[in-house]
Amino acid sequence: MSYQKSWKSYQEQLDQLKSRGMGVTDEPKALLYLERIGYYRLSGYWYPFRLRAKYIDLTESYERPEKLKVKSVATDDFLRGTLFSEVVELYVFDKRLRHLVGDALERIEVALRVDISHTLGKLDTFAYTNPGLLHQKFATHYNPQKGGTAHEIWLSKNNQLVDRSKEDFVKHNKEKYGLPLAIWVVCEVWDFGALSVLYGGMREAEQDVIAKKYGIANGRIFATWLRSLNYLRNVCAHHSRLWNRNVDEQPRLPDVAEISWVAHFHTDRFARARCFMLLKMIRHLMMVINANSTWADRLKAHLESFPDLAKHGLGVSQMGAPTNWSKIWDQ
Repeated sequence: MSYQKSWKSYQEQLDQLKSRGMGVTDEPKALLYLERIGYYRLSGYWYPFRLRAKYIDLTESYERPEKLKVKSVATDDFLRGTLFSEVVELYVFDKRLRHLVGDALERIEVALRVDISHTLGKLDTFAYTNPGLLHQKFATHYNPQKGGTAHEIWLSKNNQLVDRSKEDFVKHNKEKYGLPLAIWVVCEVWDFGALSVLYGGMREAEQDVIAKKYGIANGRIFATWLRSLNYLRNVCAHHSRLWNRNVDEQPRLPDVAEISWVAHFHTDRFARARCFMLLKMIRHLMMVINANSTWADRLKAHLESFPDLAKHGLGVSQMGAPTNWSKIWDQ
């Protein structure tokens, strides 16, 4: 199917929104937002404000099915009372949310570099290159689609990160000692994705050493946490919508006896698929990394500042936060 939508000026874009029922109280400012942020990016934030129509799928003979299943679809029109300024408020809230999350993930990434390099470095200075010091499946299972083992593919990325680095310490170590770099040196060029994959490829004993530091006995569960947080990191790095995103990379949860706050998420599938649980995971890790950090308080204050959109049925509940989220947050 060929693309049918035509180019529109900013004024035409705004006129289209108004024709669909969106209120605009300050037209010059609205035009400025369309020019600076873009219609398409903002459309992700006005999507929850769109009027939904219910329907049922008919049978092949165009009859009502015996077992009705009502579905809904977003129309082009907006809910009564929707304002352009409310859409912008939601956009600004989400932007600040990403900044706060990115700040915490940076601290977690730095801590993980130390955890992994210190744990593997105890085995060997170049343990990350030695298949015998990593999980057998990670080190030896050949993937015909990717043309190598998971370890070989990871090493290729590692080499790219080293080659791309402009850091003086990388240049110094390469010139003085050659390659490969010692693990406590090379870890400084690893991004969250590289850390997550390498941790997932470590032997269970070494995984558990690191996981227990964060109050999780099973390193395989902690590996899923890191994959989820890497997913979250990518969302933030690409400036994508976060607040009501459906989380594709969902983590496994430890038992309630191990970490009490997971109880709510064990029984709520919707909450497991939204970002509030990942925010709570970040808080959990941050309290281990720096118990005096003010990040948890700043994030909580930001959640409390969610725009007043209750008349449209929107709130932190769309983030997966329960009604008593403040109490759970402080646990």
